[in-house]
Amino acid sequence: MPARLLFPLLAAAAFAAPAHADPSLAQSAEPPDKFSFLITYGADQCPESSGEEIVVCAQEPETERYRVPKPLREELKEDDAPMGGSWASAVEGYDSIARTTRPNSCSAVGSYGFTGCTAAAIRQWFEERRLYAQQQGKD
Repeated sequence: MPARLLFPLLAAAAFAAPAHADPSLAQSAEPPDKFSFLITYGADQCPESSGEEIVVCAQEPETERYRVPKPLREELKEDDAPMGGSWASAVEGYDSIARTTRPNSCSAVGSYGFTGCTAAAIRQWFEERRLYAQQQGKD
């Protein structure tokens, strides 16, 4: 029994003991209190840092000033339907996502969720019918 307690006790003592590190490797000053990361467009100049502030600027062309940032544009492209899709189908998709928390949702989540089960079955039937018609080429 004492042998099982000895190892955790020694481990705790080793971690609690102060480390004897070389003081020359320590940082000589505290980091600045403020960092500014800015994007400048066209001929705009990067503002100068004042005091303990660090300013980092990225330069973009003037044509990018009022556009959605490129990473977000790429993310939006990934959300598009493979065949392009219409705005109506996108709205229908968003509506079906939000439907689970609304009344008449046929779920246990929304208020009166159980009342929408018939409507959900009808929507599913129409969707299956539409897909079948597309597969048959009657669309």
